[in-house]
Amino acid sequence: MADATLPPSRQVDDTILVLRAGDAVPQVAEVHGEFFAWITRAAGDAWTGKWVEHDLRSADSFPDCESVAAIVITGSISSVTERTPWMLRAEAYIRDVIRAETPLLGICFGHQLMAQALGGDVKRNPRGREIGTVEVTRHLDDPLFDGLPHELQVNSSHVDTVVSLPPGATVIAASRLEAHAALSFGRVARGVQFHPEIDGGVMRGYIEVRRPCLVDEGLDAEAILREAAETPHARELLRNFIRYFVTSNARRAA
Repeated sequence: MADATLPPSRQVDDTILVLRAGDAVPQVAEVHGEFFAWITRAAGDAWTGKWVEHDLRSADSFPDCESVAAIVITGSISSVTERTPWMLRAEAYIRDVIRAETPLLGICFGHQLMAQALGGDVKRNPRGREIGTVEVTRHLDDPLFDGLPHELQVNSSHVDTVVSLPPGATVIAASRLEAHAALSFGRVARGVQFHPEIDGGVMRGYIEVRRPCLVDEGLDAEAILREAAETPHARELLRNFIRYFVTSNARRAA
């Protein structure tokens, strides 16, 4: 699998910046921590540099996107459709990141925010809520999915979806309820609607918290909970982002 290399003039440090777009539900956070902890745990030894967190909802200025090795945008209970001031600021920053060709990975809300920032459109998924351990089918070869099976299990929790792709975006993978489960937004920018950082314990916690909503929506909460599982292939996807879009690129740019 070929590396997605950066221009040789790019100079970066050894930091991956995690842009926090929301908070884990309290019942889950008490046991498993926040999004930042899930991402760093899932990445494991694939990244030996530093991890830094910045809250997108803060009024503080954003870190220089050209000085970090990569950026990851987390999920959120918020909806991109709210178009709040902090989201609009974040979208402008995303466009700067894309222009700078800094490796960028958006997860769930982050994936949707990237699509909206680049000219796509996000709305409530007409196919309904996707939650639990679901199967994703890869349509195209991509470094993000290197070494992974054509069909893989991932953990997911969302009600919104990217209904219109931005110019130049390509669909990499889809699920039964999500046509845009993984997208390429350019040479070093990727988005996934699912959560490669969520393990079985976190997934079961979210299903329990969302149980009343699931019942109200006519979903079988017991079956969804029973089928929730660990998803090692999804975790490998996060590590692939680091291997192919971050580590080798930073080495070439040094």
